[in-house]
Amino acid sequence: MRISIRHQMSVTPPAGSAHAVLQLLLTPTSGATQKIVSWNVEMAGIGEAAQFKDAFGNTAHLVNQIKPEGELLVTVTGVVETTDRHGVIGRPGGEPVPALYRRNTPLTKASVTLYGKFRNSKDSRLDVLHALMARVGELLDGPAAEGQSQSQTQNGQSQSQSQGQRPAEAVLVPHEGVEHQEAAAKLPRPPATDYAHAFIGAARALGIPARYVTGYLLGDEDEASCFHVWAEAFDEGLGWIGFDPMLQLCPTDRHVRLAAGLDALSATPLRAVPAGDGTIEVSLSVTVE
Repeated sequence: MRISIRHQMSVTPPAGSAHAVLQLLLTPTSGATQKIVSWNVEMAGIGEAAQFKDAFGNTAHLVNQIKPEGELLVTVTGVVETTDRHGVIGRPGGEPVPALYRRNTPLTKASVTLYGKFRNSKDSRLDVLHALMARVGELLDGPAAEGQSQSQTQNGQSQSQSQGQRPAEAVLVPHEGVEHQEAAAKLPRPPATDYAHAFIGAARALGIPARYVTGYLLGDEDEASCFHVWAEAFDEGLGWIGFDPMLQLCPTDRHVRLAAGLDALSATPLRAVPAGDGTIEVSLSVTVE
């Protein structure tokens, strides 16, 4: 499938800032499931930005802004040809060892409620991962969630309307530390974030390397296209395999893979220091050419 993407985001540093640095993880790479036909990232200062591979193998840009005033706009445009390989991306070159992704983080600490039943499973790793994806959906969408939360998306933020506990709190251990809480609060938060973190935390608790993946999802007749997140887990035979626990499927040719990391903090597409009010999604278009 040939997919065209146009994505605009903005950040507004605090008034009077003498200097701001923006980290962009907005440049995808070609691989088993996609071929980048064209890609361009535009913003003030991008021509002088430092470009490098980060610790997770993503293409990163660091853009310096001297005395930034008002909104800083980032525009991404590109065309990607995708192939449905049932989520299997294998072993791309230039990536860190899979064992790196066994390390848990404050955002991916999962409750034993989620993974306990798989501890002594005799099934293959692939079967366990598919069952784990179903378990995440069961706990986040099932009876435990009824009457507790109705989720809305506004400016890329997943917001709860419930008076009680959010369903994710049944499977995710609340992270500690002011630094993590403040940083996480300023991240773009697609509704799929909790699903991905829950799946990743549970897989790691079982000793399986798993990582957080950002990208784009082409909508179908019933759903709009969106910036999206999912997970990948490592299998010794097949390599890295994608799992989209919110949609309860492995990524298809409607998924465009952007970047990967330990969690939402390490893979966020646009991050500014100082953060100001955080990142705001201005507009997004994902269409078939």
